[in-house]
This record gives sequence, C-alpha cells and structure tokens, in this order.
Amino acid sequence: MTSRNVTAFVLVFTALISCLAPTTSAAQEDAMLIIAHRGASGERPEHTLAAYERAVDQGADYIEPDLVATKDGVLVARHENEISGTTDVGQRPEFAARLTTRVIDGEEVTGWFTEDFTLAELRTLRARERLPDLRPQNTHYDGLYQVPTLEEIIRLVRAKEAETGRTIGLYPEIKHPGYFSSIGHDLAAMLVEQLHAAGYEGANAPVFIQSFEVAPLQRLDGLTDLRLVQLLSAEGGPADDPAMSYADMVTPDGLAQIAAHADGIGVAIPLLLKADGTSTGLVERAHDAGLLVHAWTLRKENAFLPEPLQLPGNEAAPGNLAGLALMLGAIGTDGVFTDDPAIVRAVFPDDGAENLLGTIMTTDVDR
Repeated sequence: MTSRNVTAFVLVFTALISCLAPTTSAAQEDAMLIIAHRGASGERPEHTLAAYERAVDQGADYIEPDLVATKDGVLVARHENEISGTTDVGQRPEFAARLTTRVIDGEEVTGWFTEDFTLAELRTLRARERLPDLRPQNTHYDGLYQVPTLEEIIRLVRAKEAETGRTIGLYPEIKHPGYFSSIGHDLAAMLVEQLHAAGYEGANAPVFIQSFEVAPLQRLDGLTDLRLVQLLSAEGGPADDPAMSYADMVTPDGLAQIAAHADGIGVAIPLLLKADGTSTGLVERAHDAGLLVHAWTLRKENAFLPEPLQLPGNEAAPGNLAGLALMLGAIGTDGVFTDDPAIVRAVFPDDGAENLLGTIMTTDVDR
C-alpha cells in the first residue's frame, strides 16, 4: 500500500469514527463480545489451562477451545489433530514410530495425530508455543502445561465463575468433524452429550458451538438448543461440500440458508472490512438475516494487522490492535475473537472512540 493510500485509509477511518463516536453509548460498547481465541494465546501457549485462565483474568467473556478426539474417544483441546507444532511429541523417541501421513479434508498432512494416542499417552506430552518466531516470550512456558481435556476446561470455567462472580462462556469449535466421523468419532454428539451433562442446555446457556463445515451444524441443530455459529473464511469453502464456496455463503441467499441452522457467523476480518476500513456490507446483510457476526482473529503483532495499523518495528512488534477492534465495533460487529483479550477489553467498554483517535493517528503513514 502506498503512503497516499495509507493516509487516505487513516483519514476515512478517522472521519467514520468521528461521526459514530457521539452516538456510541457505554451500553453499546459493552455489548461487544470478547472471545479469547484459544485462550490468551498472545501471552501463553494456546489451548492450555494457563492460556484460558489468563484470558478470563483479562476480562474475556468466552474462551474458545478447539476440540479433537483421542484414540479412546476423549475430547481434548488442540488447534489441529496434528500436534507436532503445539507439543513436544517430535522430541519424544517413544512415539517416533507414530509419525505418519493422513489425508485431512482433502490435504495430505504429515505428523503425529491425537487419534493415535490414548488420553494417558497424550497427557505425557507438554505444550509448546506454536509461533515461536513471532512470540518468543511465550517459549518461556514451553514444557510446563499438559494438553487439557474438555472436562478440565469446564472445571476451570466453573472455578473462575465462583472466583469472579461472573458468567464465563464456552465457544468450542469441532475440528474436522467429517474426518473424525469417518474414523468412528462423532465429535458433534460427543460434545453435546458432555455439555448437556455439565448443565449447558438451551439457547440462553453461555455456549456457542462453531464449525467450518455445514452438515455437522445442521445435525447439531436437531441435537441441541445451544447456539450455533457457521464459520466463514475469506477463501475456499466448507470441506464437507466442495461445490459450495464461502463467497456464495455470504450473499443474501447464502446467509438466509445459514440462518436456517445457525444463530451467527464467525467471519474472517477481510470479509467485513474494506481496504479503507469501512464495512463491506456483510455485517448489515447478516443482521438482516437475523445472524450475529463474530470476527476473527484480532492479534496484536504487526504480522497480523492491516498495514495502516502496523507500528514501527518488525513483524513481531505490537501494532495498533485497538484501532482494528474499534473499526469492527464501528461497523456493528457483535463480537471478536482475539489472542489478546486485555487490549480489546480496554476498548470495550472502558475507552470510547475519542480516546483511540490519537493512537490511530500515530500510525506511521509514510512507512
């Protein structure tokens, strides 16, 4: 992006916020749902009890565990069922023979997979930072934490609710449900059974269940009244329906079809914001269809931010995440997934738009 385009971006966004700020009440700001993406994974290795607890302490409304299954049918939290990047399994000689290649959602993946480990075996592994080059500070926690089970996550949430006196929600994603079904693990049914047994039932329960696939959500709609979220990426389409594209799913007709089985959409930020920081219209279309809109993923490092919101430093240096959060709030987004709940909590509700304009304008527009 040229310096002229960056300057235009900042000016357009400043004008937008200046117009909206006088009508933005504290109640409206407080309505922004803060979802801790794999926990406070900007500060602790993702999908560990430490990351989830850190997120709760920073004010997250929901914590988000990605769920996969072990060989003996236990739901555990990992971003993927392939675990070489998030555990020390590659340094464990006793498991060297389990290195293998699988086809997951049409793609060949080589590594170690949760479905080849019993829970007891998996518990001997230790979590590692997935992005060590961008988050070297998190590597200090490598080797300290086990892979948590869904049962342990629920126990942590209950304990933090008792400690804080506030409700803490769960926002689980079932990962590769079609693949797991093909090898005998029905993630949707397993999850619903465990949530219902823990007392999470009905549309008012503090739970959202999410998936990139469509058929599992449609099936879940008949298994539970818990709220469901259809995930949408900026490219490609759902693994369980190669003929369908996410681009088709964000049209008015596509959103109407989603609304038949889901309560909201979880959307990649490029589908929500134009290059100048204004709305693409998707939030408005989704709201017209009766769907909530939750945006993913807000991360503080320059590597993950639009160029105009990057601040001086390398890719790992922190940029203007608060500005991006405010942009999404300005277009009416209902919630955001973030690796850094503390930063986003400072924006909603404590800091109004006026307080962030100075921060936004410190962006180096001549870079």
